[in-house]
Amino acid sequence: MKTNLREYLDGRVLVGDGAMGTLLAERGVGYGHPYARANLTHPDLVRGAHEEYVRAGARAIETNTFAASRIKLAEHALEDRVREINLSGAALAKEAAERASTEVLVLGAIGPLGMPLSPVGSLTPEEAREAFAEQAEALLEGGADALILETFTDLRELRLAYEAIRAFGVPVIASKTFVEDGETLAEGLPERVARELSSWGVDLVGANCTVGPQRMAGIVEQMSAVAGPIAAYPTPGLPQLVDGRVRYTQDVEHFAARGLTLAAAGARLIGGCCGTTPKHIAALARALEDFVPERRTTRPQAAAKRSDDGTVRSGPATRLAERLEEGFAIAVEVDLPRGNDISGVVEAARLLKERGADAIDISDGARARLRMHPVAAAKVVQEEAGIEVVAHISCRDRNILGLQADLLGAAALGVKNILAVTGDPAQIGDYPEATSVFDTDSIGLIHILSRMNAGEDLAGNSVGRAPGFLIGAAFNPTAEDLRSEVERLRRKLEAGAHAFWTQPVFEVGALERALEEIGDERVRLLLGLLPLRSARQAEFLHHEVPGISIPERIRRRLADLSPEDAPLYGVEVAQEILARTQHLVSGAYIMPPAGAPELAAAVMEAAERPHSRS
Repeated sequence: MKTNLREYLDGRVLVGDGAMGTLLAERGVGYGHPYARANLTHPDLVRGAHEEYVRAGARAIETNTFAASRIKLAEHALEDRVREINLSGAALAKEAAERASTEVLVLGAIGPLGMPLSPVGSLTPEEAREAFAEQAEALLEGGADALILETFTDLRELRLAYEAIRAFGVPVIASKTFVEDGETLAEGLPERVARELSSWGVDLVGANCTVGPQRMAGIVEQMSAVAGPIAAYPTPGLPQLVDGRVRYTQDVEHFAARGLTLAAAGARLIGGCCGTTPKHIAALARALEDFVPERRTTRPQAAAKRSDDGTVRSGPATRLAERLEEGFAIAVEVDLPRGNDISGVVEAARLLKERGADAIDISDGARARLRMHPVAAAKVVQEEAGIEVVAHISCRDRNILGLQADLLGAAALGVKNILAVTGDPAQIGDYPEATSVFDTDSIGLIHILSRMNAGEDLAGNSVGRAPGFLIGAAFNPTAEDLRSEVERLRRKLEAGAHAFWTQPVFEVGALERALEEIGDERVRLLLGLLPLRSARQAEFLHHEVPGISIPERIRRRLADLSPEDAPLYGVEVAQEILARTQHLVSGAYIMPPAGAPELAAAVMEAAERPHSRS
C-alpha cells in the first residue's frame, strides 16, 4: 500500500472514519476549543474516538490534525507547538490502529490554511509551502501511513500543499470540497478537478464535506470516469443551526444506503465528514460488507493546457477598452449625491458624452461616505445617458463572497469597466462605528476579476460566459515612495490589470519620473487631471489629502486670483499638462469638482483626438 495506494484500493472498498471535532466537542473538549490541541490536553479522548471508529468498522482513520498547521494554530497562540501537536495526533491514531485485530491505515490529515493566498490575501506561496511541509513532516514522524489533503476549495492552495509534501515519498490523497448545487455537476466541475489533480501525480483523488451522500454520488461518478478509484467523505446531509450549534441528520441507515451508491459510482475509500459519528460508520461498514467492486485501472489523464496560473483568459470587451487600444481615451469622474436621486449625474454624463468623454467614473463610497452602489448607478447612467461607466469597486464593505456576487451582478447588468480599489477605512467616514471588511485588497480584487474573465470564480466554479471585464487599477505617480508604488503596479499587472487610473498630477516632471521608474513595462495610463477652482481647495488637497502634491507656484497663483478667475486658471493648468503629456499616456482621467462637469469639458478641449459619437 505504501508504494501504490491506487492499486491497493483496486478491487476493494475501504471504510474510512467519521468526524472528529464535533465528536470531541460532545465528549468533553468543548465547542470552540481548538480540537487539535486535544491531542495534548485530552489524549485519552482522542485515542478513544479513534478506537471507537475502528470498532465500528473503519479501516482508515484520520489524525486529529485537520487544523494543526502553523497558520491555523496561530489563531490560538499555538504556532510554536505545531510539531508537538501533529506528532501526538499521529501517534494516538497509530496506537488505535495497532490495537486493532486487522490492518488499519493512518491518514495524516492536513486542511487548508484558513487564509487566502496572495494576491487575494497576504499569505505568500512560500509561507504556505513551509506550513504544509512542517505539518506533514511531524505527522509522518508520528507514524502516519499516508497523507490526506482535505476540504480544499482553492485548487491553487491544494496544489501548493501537494507540491510541499510529495517529496516525502508517501501516498497522498487530495480532496476538494464542492458546493451544494446541481450546477456544479451540470457544468462538469468535478470531472475537470479530477483531471487536474490526476495530472499532478496525486495518488488518490477525492471529494469531501459540504454535500450529503446523494449529491456526493454524482460528484464521484464524474471524478471516477477520469481518475479511477475515488475517496468520498460526505456529510450526513445539510446542516441546521439548533440552539446556537450546528446539527446534522442522524439517519444512519440513509447514510449507509447512499454509501452503497457511492461505491457503485467508483468510490473506493468511503467515510464521513462533519456530523458523522461511529454509528454512521458502523451502518456504512455493514452495508458495504458484501459489496464487490469491479476491478479497473484508470490512468491519470493530463489536464487541458492552460496558462501558468491554471486559467484561460479572455480580453476586455468594452468600448473604453477599444479606445485605449486605438488611441486616447477620456474618462471623467462624476460624484454621486447622497440619497437615491441621481438625475443630476445622468445630466452631467449626457453633457460630457456630447463634449467627447468615452466613459463616466463613479466611485464606491470614496472617503467612506454613504452613497448608492456604484454598479446600480452605472446601470442607470449607461441606460439613460448612453455612455459607458467605470464602476469603482472597493474591498472595504464586502467579503470575498460579496465581492464576487457584486461582480456577477455587474456582468449581468452590462457594467463591464471595473476599477478595483482597496477603499478608505470605515472609521473616517459617515459611520465610523461600521466594520471594515478588507478580506482582500485591490490586488486580490484584480485577481478575482481576472479569474472571472477566465470564466470561473475563486473556487473554480463556472460563472457562465466570461464577462470580458476591463480591469482598472490605481497608480500614484507622485507617491513619496515611488519605487514601492511601481512595485505595487507590477503586482497589479501580474494579477491581471489592463489599465491604470492615476492620482491627480500637477507637474509633468512627476509623470516623467514615474515612467522612468516603470521602465520598459508596457503600461496603459489614464493620467489624472483635477481642474482646481480655488486656492482653498488647492491648500486642502496638498496638505490634507494623502497622495496629492500641488506645486507651490500653482497654489500661489490661485491665491492671487479672484474667485471668478481661479477656476479658469485651474482649467489652464490641467489643459497644459494634458497637451504636454498626451504622447506619454493612453488616456486622461478628469476629476472635476462636484457639480462642475463643465470644467472637465473645458479640459477635454486640449486633447488632440476626434470626438465623434455614433
